[in-house]
Amino acid sequence: MNSDSSNPHPVTRWLHNTNAFWFTLYVAFSAFCLYTCIFSLRKTFGVATYDGIVVFGHSFKVWMVISQAIGYMLSKFIGIKIVSELGASSRAKGILLMVSLAGLSWLGFALTPTPYNLIFLFFNGLPLGMVWGIVFGYLEGRKSTEVLGASLSVSFIFSAGFAKTVGGFIMLDWGTSEFWMPFVSTCLFFPPLLLFLWMIDKIPPPTPEDEALRTKRSPMSGPQRMRLALTFAPGLILLILAYTGLTAYRDFRDNFSAEIWKSLGYGDKPSIFTFTESIVAIIVLIVIGSLMIIKNNFKAMVINHIIVITGMIMVGISTLAFENKLISAPTWMVLVGMGLYFGYIQFNSIFYDRIIATFKYVSTIGFLMYLADSFGYVGSIGVLLFKEFGNTQLSWLDFFISSGYILSVAGSVLISISLVYFIFKFRSWRPVDRK
Repeated sequence: MNSDSSNPHPVTRWLHNTNAFWFTLYVAFSAFCLYTCIFSLRKTFGVATYDGIVVFGHSFKVWMVISQAIGYMLSKFIGIKIVSELGASSRAKGILLMVSLAGLSWLGFALTPTPYNLIFLFFNGLPLGMVWGIVFGYLEGRKSTEVLGASLSVSFIFSAGFAKTVGGFIMLDWGTSEFWMPFVSTCLFFPPLLLFLWMIDKIPPPTPEDEALRTKRSPMSGPQRMRLALTFAPGLILLILAYTGLTAYRDFRDNFSAEIWKSLGYGDKPSIFTFTESIVAIIVLIVIGSLMIIKNNFKAMVINHIIVITGMIMVGISTLAFENKLISAPTWMVLVGMGLYFGYIQFNSIFYDRIIATFKYVSTIGFLMYLADSFGYVGSIGVLLFKEFGNTQLSWLDFFISSGYILSVAGSVLISISLVYFIFKFRSWRPVDRK
């Protein structure tokens, strides 16, 4: 889809010559809308509960979530190599291939009898796991990456609710079954997905000014990836552990939000998904996007850590307030969502971008993101298995509450130690040109 660099598309020329405001607005809008459509290909099924369907003594929906998560997790490990080595010219084709395979998997799911259709959840997650890093490749290493990354990242806060709202209306108003609803939703989202993919593929590469401010980004070979990982090993281990907790908690909240809202008395109100998640998305976008004004990469990296710690603490305090009936259920879900995504969004957008820029390490954010993501989804699957096979007596709501306290305490400690590590690492760092 990309134009020849010697004869760029008119849109590419306009973006290259226009001012920063219009460039940022165009790219942020394209990225947000594109991933909203992509995310809906993965998560619309979460609004359905598939009540009464049991496979091997356990809920069919739990098997659905586990099957998709295994595919997604495997994709993250594959993405460590593929995403970090992928060139800019192959991004659009790669995304188109991945989303097409994911969309067709829902057709297979609808046509195949239960429980054999579970395999199609695996094949839905397998290609989609690599899409995030490919899309972010358009945005990283720019002076406005905070706004662009936050715009992309909040799309899966908004779309997590929006996709479920659309799925709910498809079932309630159109009379579509739970098994056909995901494919019908895919058909609705696919045409605009193609439009926004075309739009984002017209973005010109980072300018010399971008590279001066944020360090040049370049595909990485195996030895280069290993050297980067070993250079920052202690800090990366701490961050990956914290991110594993965030991923597990976020996935549980997202996959079983229908069950949680039902326990809270909002099971018949599909609009509650979009309402609460939209509030979270707006606030998180404002807070994280505002970090763009901080030009000093080291200071921004420190503030990134502080925001994540604040979010972790917010999860625990808001949960305690809800249990003591100091706040309502929707308020609690909004506050928990804000705290969760203050951390989760940063790991999926600007956290590693600022670390690379702070140490002026020529590399690509895709490697670090997928290194963390691969272990993050191992944790996510582990939590699902622990809940369903080890703590079946706990309700979805009770398990969600208990998990929030664990994330709040453990996550705060891990990120605090990470902050100390990177401060001392920076003070002893001697910049070198790493290629």
